[in-house]
Amino acid sequence: MSKTNKTNDWDTLWAEYTKLLKKWMQDLESLQKTSSEVQEKYKEVMSKAINESSQKTMKEFQENWQKAMTRAGTEAFKQFGENWQKSISEGGLEQLKTYGDMMNKFAETWQRMWRQN
Repeated sequence: MSKTNKTNDWDTLWAEYTKLLKKWMQDLESLQKTSSEVQEKYKEVMSKAINESSQKTMKEFQENWQKAMTRAGTEAFKQFGENWQKSISEGGLEQLKTYGDMMNKFAETWQRMWRQN
């Protein structure tokens, strides 16, 4: 393979990586926006529930909400972090391992946050 072909392969690979990274950043921004919207809706629902529901109903609602959020959020972030770490380790890119650690910590924080409510 000539040097020109290797350069073109690298450029193509880098362009694909950059494109995926930009998509990931957009998806992350979307997730952050949706998370804010979920939190605002939760506040709205809880306010209405406090004014119109019994204590028992409130407790059941809050427990169900926490379970749903934990299932939906924690496992997705944890799986993403684990997959990211695995791909980094397999690819020999140990310097990016920190990112996977961060995602795992985020998942743990997310889970603790919903358990406290």
